[in-house]
Amino acid sequence: MGTERFTFEGHSGDSLAGRLDMPDGPHLATALFAHCFTCGKDITAARRIASRLASMGIAVLRFDFTGLGHSGGEFANTTFT
Repeated sequence: MGTERFTFEGHSGDSLAGRLDMPDGPHLATALFAHCFTCGKDITAARRIASRLASMGIAVLRFDFTGLGHSGGEFANTTFT
């Protein structure tokens, strides 16, 4: 399973940290993994779920929300919208 780390610009202009977990075999589908609101993309549960999905042929894109993990910005300035 290959993993690629990357950054992208969020809605407010902050740099968000992402990770793309790719399957070793055929790429059957893609999933966007949005973790719990105050967690990060690299928590144990997110890593395990992404790994399992990738082993089933599903690419998984996961990212840190603003101000969490390796993403920029201030978490206090975020909302649910």
